Amino acid sequence: MSSYISNERPGPDQVLADLADYVLDYEIKSPLAWETAHYCLLDTLGCGFEALTYPACTKLLGPVVPGTIVPNGAKVPGTNYQLDPVQAAFNLGAMIRWLDFNDTWLAAEWGHPSDNLGGILATADWLSRTAVAEGKAPLTMRDVLDAMIRAHEIQGILALENSFNRVGLDHVLLVKLASTAVAGRLLGLNREELINAISLAFVDGHSLRTYRHAPNTGSRKSWAAGDATSRGVRLALIAKTGEMGYPSVLTAKTWGFYDVLFKGNQFKFQRGYGSYVMEHVLFKISYPAEFHSQTAVEAAMTLHQKLKVLGKTAEDIRSVKIRTHEAAIRIIDKTGPLHNPADRDHALQYMIAVPLLFGRLTAADYEDSVAEDPRIDLLRDKMFTEEDVQFTKDYHDPKKRSIANALTVTLNDGTVLDEVVVEYPIGHKRRRKDGIPLLLAKYDVNLRRIFPAKQQERIKAISLDLAKVLETPVHEFVNLYVRP
Repeated sequence: MSSYISNERPGPDQVLADLADYVLDYEIKSPLAWETAHYCLLDTLGCGFEALTYPACTKLLGPVVPGTIVPNGAKVPGTNYQLDPVQAAFNLGAMIRWLDFNDTWLAAEWGHPSDNLGGILATADWLSRTAVAEGKAPLTMRDVLDAMIRAHEIQGILALENSFNRVGLDHVLLVKLASTAVAGRLLGLNREELINAISLAFVDGHSLRTYRHAPNTGSRKSWAAGDATSRGVRLALIAKTGEMGYPSVLTAKTWGFYDVLFKGNQFKFQRGYGSYVMEHVLFKISYPAEFHSQTAVEAAMTLHQKLKVLGKTAEDIRSVKIRTHEAAIRIIDKTGPLHNPADRDHALQYMIAVPLLFGRLTAADYEDSVAEDPRIDLLRDKMFTEEDVQFTKDYHDPKKRSIANALTVTLNDGTVLDEVVVEYPIGHKRRRKDGIPLLLAKYDVNLRRIFPAKQQERIKAISLDLAKVLETPVHEFVNLYVRP
């Protein structure tokens, strides 16, 4: 006996329609969103420039086929590559995420909304160079910042109440979705075409979190977002050809996203789309560490100074109690051997041990040359974690969104140092006044890693002034960062 299944093609799922309407129709009026997007642009590019000092990253960059030349192609900041927009998006996306130092959003799902800049800037740059070649007006950086605000919002709002990691899917699914949507806007898709593009993003294959967790943690987590944002550009280009979409991709019985990949549950929404996420995004300013550990690193730095005052070192420590929130325990609480830098920058105990020992935590501290110091693992073995239920509640509270950690050190002689509690990291919205000057200093350091002094000055003359940035044609802005 067979059941009747209607072949009547339905209208688009409401989620698809809402996304398309937001991308095409919402007017961004928030001055705070525009201002924060500007800082986000600078910081995200800077993170990419630091990644260019790591051969493990640069070996993945360039065209798919060496020697390929793309007329009017997108240029990759910090390099001399000029590529098709899909491959340029991968290049920039991989650079941005390589060192785990760009912005973060934490909720039921977590992720890094600025990962979308790879697809946004590559698409806008290619479109601008093509327009100029055809005697037309280019896009401006206002279009780029507009797309950044929308991409942040899409990724972040979907993450508020929907945990993809709990069903084994990686958060870069949201990067692919957001990049598809905003690349579609830049490409000029109409509403029907944009809905088709978004449906293609949902029906696509999605990354497992295998490469983020023991015992398989590896470097794919550093280029997964580049892969996702470039795929978003590709899907938007496919939709632009008039390729059909799949209107009930989420809700189709048996074969839809909800039934196949989300345990039959539909998405939940805490709020509508606007500019909330960009306004509240978390910046990684001081430490290239997985964000659930940022406050723990700050606490460890404070304890390092306390030990110095007492004439003690980390070798005088008997134990370290880590009071933290549930997400940190689930994602970065690790014991046993750590096999590579990607493993170490997602290990809470490692990210506490290094600052306790050395009074610092830099990207270089995840490399083998530092990790080989036997004192690090000896100190890791003295640590134990426990969940603080209130920390977990405050983590999910939309009015707080804290990322609290607390460390208590007991010395070999029995002395117990006062617990150090840090609820909000320096990159939190509640600490913007203190954080932004440090963010700009971070950007300045990253420029110095790559560019000669005169080029740095040309870059800063434009890039530090929001009014100038907004009016600058995209290709001219990108040209500022072309490697000599």
